[in-house]
Amino acid sequence: MKNVLLGLGSNNDFNGMDSFDILKNACRDLASFLFDGVYSSVYKTKAMYVENQKDFLNMTVYGFVADEMTPHQLLDKIHDIEAKYGRNRTSEIRFGQRTLDIDIELFGNLEINESDLQIPHLRIAERAFVLIPGIEVLKKTADVINRDKFKRYLKKLSESDKKGVKKIIPAKKICP
Repeated sequence: MKNVLLGLGSNNDFNGMDSFDILKNACRDLASFLFDGVYSSVYKTKAMYVENQKDFLNMTVYGFVADEMTPHQLLDKIHDIEAKYGRNRTSEIRFGQRTLDIDIELFGNLEINESDLQIPHLRIAERAFVLIPGIEVLKKTADVINRDKFKRYLKKLSESDKKGVKKIIPAKKICP
């Protein structure tokens, strides 16, 4: 099994579901191939990059995928889940609002830098909305190396970046 860390975010409703419902349902879908999942709490965060939009709900999920699953196969599965909840990559504004965004933050110790896939995620070190929930789940795992790395990244961020990430829903209310 290979360990993975995924970052999830939503700030747009879809088919009568609000962002929390979308995240909760996406976690259930991820559980079909992500084993021994550890789910963070849900955090309300200010939008980055394109700031004139609704706040996001963000969380992370740490778990394991089968050894034979490649990062690109995981990406395909993630894209299917995003599409199921209304994400249309061809019509969205980069960093704009979306019904669901799932990023592969970590995939084992792999480093990939391709046009369609970068692992570890290129902007992980600047995103408190990934680091804070990431540390929450990594504390519950044996992955000390990544937990310590995330803590170092978080220390380098400004206090205002960290204060913009507020826990609003405990993990036990999101877990499948």
